Amino acid sequence: MKSVEKNKELIIYITVAYGVTFLMGILMWYGNNKNIDLGIFPNAQMFYPAAGVMMAVLCTRKNDAMIPKVFYVFFICVTVALATLAVISILNSNAIIDAGNGIVLPLWSWVGQLLIVGASIVGGLILLATKKEKRRAYGLCWNNGTFSWFCIFLFLALYIFRTVIAELISGEWAVFGSLVKSPYTWLQLAVLPVNFFLLYTAFFGEEYGWRYYLQPLMQKRFGVRGGVLLLGVVWGIWHLPVDLFYYTQNSQLPMVLAQQITCITLGIFFAYAYMKTNNIWIPVVLHYLNNNLIPIISNNYTFSVLENQTVTWGELLVSLMMNGVIFGSFLYAKPFRRMIEQ
Repeated sequence: MKSVEKNKELIIYITVAYGVTFLMGILMWYGNNKNIDLGIFPNAQMFYPAAGVMMAVLCTRKNDAMIPKVFYVFFICVTVALATLAVISILNSNAIIDAGNGIVLPLWSWVGQLLIVGASIVGGLILLATKKEKRRAYGLCWNNGTFSWFCIFLFLALYIFRTVIAELISGEWAVFGSLVKSPYTWLQLAVLPVNFFLLYTAFFGEEYGWRYYLQPLMQKRFGVRGGVLLLGVVWGIWHLPVDLFYYTQNSQLPMVLAQQITCITLGIFFAYAYMKTNNIWIPVVLHYLNNNLIPIISNNYTFSVLENQTVTWGELLVSLMMNGVIFGSFLYAKPFRRMIEQ
């Protein structure tokens, strides 16, 4: 591809992935000031990076017969629908669903969840109907099965290890122990694999943008390690609207820094898994597990499990140390060294 087309592709990607995100951030700022439910905004935002890739490809590679156009167009349409629902949620902020027993759910967040579930089912069927050559040409195939599964189980082991250490440090081991003994906890863990196929489009929306598209570009420009580290930084910056107006109300700076720690260190492991397997679905699965184990460990299964958190400076230091050692150490793993030596 000519450099002019590559630049055009990158500009379109940045415009969608970052431009739309920060434009919607203005609406989040307004909604936050008016105490409007913003639950649909983080879900919609997760779709923007992949939609940016797809729009860039469709605009710059019009003669490429290998583009999985049906899947791309479908995903873009879902992204537009979610963004539209997010705007509507600001304009019609009082819409709720009465679920009975005193439970009231925000209508637009609920509709957004249903849309993601429907998109995951239909999108999966479209991918299955897409020729393998097209899926392979645009990084949509499942590759290196054995090591792919190894990466998933390795991440789970490291995640559990980090959780145990965190509970010991916080002195809440007894609470964690009672959680482990609860049958409901194990039931939730058992349905995690099933739920993935109903929710994967959101996590694909991020990882197809970060790992499949942007990571190779960053590594080519800044080196294998430097590219991954810088990708973690820009991934963290991309989270600013949700960090400032959704995740917390009283600890914005610690939350922004915590996001940087998470994105840089997890980004290292996600990059390791992707380079090792050349399988974009592995970062998608890992991202899904990272997010969906939170309500299980916290024993909070509400829509707002990630909303209005408080991050202390002490927690920030612990997160830096644990994530830096557990996940950051993979920066010295073989895929990084091997690619540098070449």
